[in-house]
Amino acid sequence: MRRAVFIDRDGTINVNVEYLDNAEEFQMYPGVAEGIKLLNDRGFFVVVATNQSGIERGYYTVETVDAIHRRMRDELREKAGAHVDAIYYCPHAPETNCACRKPKPGLLLQAIKEQNIIPNLSFMIGDRMLDVEAGEAVGAITVLVPEKGREESVEKERKESRVIPDYITNSFYDACLWILAQG
Repeated sequence: MRRAVFIDRDGTINVNVEYLDNAEEFQMYPGVAEGIKLLNDRGFFVVVATNQSGIERGYYTVETVDAIHRRMRDELREKAGAHVDAIYYCPHAPETNCACRKPKPGLLLQAIKEQNIIPNLSFMIGDRMLDVEAGEAVGAITVLVPEKGREESVEKERKESRVIPDYITNSFYDACLWILAQG
C-alpha cells in the first residue's frame, strides 16, 4: 500500500488550451516539474488524472493524447529529473455520463485499485472544483490551485460547491510544499 498525489493535467500541470490537440502546444507551468520532483523524492506515487472529452468528440485521438503525455514526461525529466508514475484519462464527453469523468471518482478509484494506493493518506491537486470533488469522493486530501486567469470563475464554482478544499493556493509548487508539510 502506498500514498499518492493525484494531479489534474490541463490548467494544473499545463496551460489549459481548449481541446489541446498538438503536443507542440503543451506549455508546462513554472514550478510544476520542481514540485513533482519534491513529491518523487518523498516517495509519493504520482498519478495524473485528466478528463479528455476531445477523444469522444472526435477533436483528437488517443495517439494525440499519448504524444502530449510523452512530451509532458520528457519536460518533467529534462527540467527537474521528475516523473509521473501513472496516467489515467477519461475519453468521454460529459453527456455520456460515465463513471470515470471527474467530478465522479472513477479514474481515481481505478488508480487506487490498480496501484495499491491508500486513498485517505493521499492528495488530489487540481485547478477546478470538479477535481476537489473527485478527490473528496475517494477520501483524499484536496488542494485547489486555480488556473491563472480563471480565479474568478473558480471562486464562483467554490461558492456553489458542496465540498471545501483542504488547502487553496495560487502556486503548484506551494501546493507540493504544503503536502510535504502534512507529514
